[in-house]
Amino acid sequence: MLIDYLKKLRDLYLVKVKWSQYKIGKGFHAGARVSLWARDTLIIGDDFYIGRDSLIETDCIIGNHVMLGNKVAMIGRYDHNFQQPGTPIRLASQVRDNDYKWRGLHDVIIVEDDVWIGYGTVIMGGVWIGTGSIIASGSIVTRDVEPYSIYAGSPAVKLKDRFDSIEDLEKHKQLYKLNYQ
Repeated sequence: MLIDYLKKLRDLYLVKVKWSQYKIGKGFHAGARVSLWARDTLIIGDDFYIGRDSLIETDCIIGNHVMLGNKVAMIGRYDHNFQQPGTPIRLASQVRDNDYKWRGLHDVIIVEDDVWIGYGTVIMGGVWIGTGSIIASGSIVTRDVEPYSIYAGSPAVKLKDRFDSIEDLEKHKQLYKLNYQ
């Protein structure tokens, strides 16, 4: 019981103090050593879980009932201007600079409701992940993900639909709407 209380207290501190500049819904939980940073926009819905050693380092809009496993990274595609003539990449302008004007400035990762992103997955900036999708552990997501589908690999590709039948999918949608919206 004390452990649960301390976890809730920690999560409250993270939402209300450490990451107060972002919009984070109720039911937020972060594992140990989680890092959040967004240049302009970070919106996280209700009942969000982010596993230990995970990071969000780009603009994101995340829906409700989303789960990120441990060591998940959501990162920008163009965080450093690697085409800046005469400048080593390490010293080139980067997305954290106030005067950064290169690619990727308006790329936002969008993760819709009821998504599970597995251990060690990397999501690149500008990707849209549709409602009800699952991303398998260790995947690298470079393109949009269809709703209610399972993706895996590097780069991630669609393996199959999340539900085996249209009837099961429709039943899930009805029950989800009834119980969680």
